Amino acid sequence: MTSERSERRYSSGLLDTCTLIDLDTIPPETLPVIPEVSAVTVAELAAGVHTTRDPVQRSLRVTRLLMIEANMDPLPFDDDAAKMYGNLCALVVAAGRNPRPRRLDLMIAATATLHRVPLFTRNVDDFKGLDSQLTVIAV
Repeated sequence: MTSERSERRYSSGLLDTCTLIDLDTIPPETLPVIPEVSAVTVAELAAGVHTTRDPVQRSLRVTRLLMIEANMDPLPFDDDAAKMYGNLCALVVAAGRNPRPRRLDLMIAATATLHRVPLFTRNVDDFKGLDSQLTVIAV
């Protein structure tokens, strides 16, 4: 189920990588009370530190990553998440879409699905076809 905006505040939910990147611009009341993060998102953010040559941008990215590492305990991408990832890829294919360009998004979605929490994202379209398994909240 995809929701443009939740009428109630969720007690917990997984924040997509793009949500964490834009966190300073998102009204806190649109986010879950207890935000969760996936180990896959931490990996994306860690890689992102090394993809810019701009020292100011690199500093911002390092600060964001350190803040997340200090304040959040990432949900793992483990064997069960890997199996769920395969199921979600099948749903994406059934919806006529290619799962390859959204591999990391699907790994994050698998983590949210496995832990039965909604996924809060700025990019709802990345999760089309997963409605039967995942609640996606647009922020």
